[in-house]
Amino acid sequence: MRAVSQMGFDQGFLPPLARPAPSVLRSAGFEGDDKSVLREAGKVDPVLLAQACSASCMWTANAATISPSSDTEDGRVHLTPANLIAQFHRSIETPHTAAVLRTAFSDTSLFAHHEPLPASTQFGDEGAANHTRLCTSRGFVHLFVYGAQHRRHDAPRPRRFPARQTLEASEAIARRHGVGNPLFIQQNPDVIDRGVFHNDVISVGTGNVLLYHEHAYLDSDEVIGKIAEILGEEFIPLMVSEDMVPVETCVRSYLFNSQLLEKDDGSMILVAPIECREDDQVRGLCERWCEEDNPIREIHWMDVRESMHNGGGPACLRLRVPLNDHERAAVHQGLVLTPSRADQLESWIRKWYPESLHPEQLSDPELFDRCRAAMLALEDLLGFPIIQS
Repeated sequence: MRAVSQMGFDQGFLPPLARPAPSVLRSAGFEGDDKSVLREAGKVDPVLLAQACSASCMWTANAATISPSSDTEDGRVHLTPANLIAQFHRSIETPHTAAVLRTAFSDTSLFAHHEPLPASTQFGDEGAANHTRLCTSRGFVHLFVYGAQHRRHDAPRPRRFPARQTLEASEAIARRHGVGNPLFIQQNPDVIDRGVFHNDVISVGTGNVLLYHEHAYLDSDEVIGKIAEILGEEFIPLMVSEDMVPVETCVRSYLFNSQLLEKDDGSMILVAPIECREDDQVRGLCERWCEEDNPIREIHWMDVRESMHNGGGPACLRLRVPLNDHERAAVHQGLVLTPSRADQLESWIRKWYPESLHPEQLSDPELFDRCRAAMLALEDLLGFPIIQS
């Protein structure tokens, strides 16, 4: 956050989730006070206990899908928290994320909050990781990328890995948000089976630029043609062929999970994981982009190895929220990053985060007390409610 802020980009942040989550264990039949529930789950079902202690909220791109007021029928910013049903430990994040978003963007005359989609495989939704907004002076387009559709059993779908985003989910979000120019695009099932579980692992775009691999979509040429019809000649698609960088290298380096940041003058910064710099093929491609006739002018290599080791690069760590000045002023100020706020957060982390954590500690009452004390301290620091009952 500090690095991107120093590049001149306004940032907010979402607070971490309160863990362990005894309510999850109670929903599975464990009874008693918080500490008793944790202790019993540790004896009976340590895997469930670990899931109730898990929090993947650092991957903010999965938090929600957000549509700017400039593109919606009622002129409000629309937000739908992702249901994240593909993995149980992530699905339990959704109620908390929804509550945080409602408090962070509380003015309902400016912000329209929707409930998560039904918790069904038919409506699997992984948020902004599968949504891209592009725009030029001619207009805008919303790319909703899905992995499979449920209404047609004979439709193409991955065979090795599940498709986490469905067509039905993407259509429902576009309808409820009332966005203009939605395009529903199927991700190539073959690349899903090669490890591309989200669209943001195989393409990234903002403004008038779309970086994508030739195998990103089921019919990439047709997709690019449709986008060009809407956006016109200002649209700049930058295709990476298999010969330039194979899909496996893209997945390993997370090239397309880089973040594209557009400056006020229209030029762009590519924020890429340092794994891209360490691969000669990928580094050379990124450097060529900076030299060619497109808006990309700078590369910032970012060390996010902790996230990368668990499946997330720079783009996973951010959620774009396009706001006008009036909407920006209505955001809860406790969640707006400033230099002093960043200092406070770092001090809080140094005070409360343990140097190590072992599975047998998850049911320890002392860990529970420490986690709760840390969250209460953060609530006081931010002036923002975090702990849910």
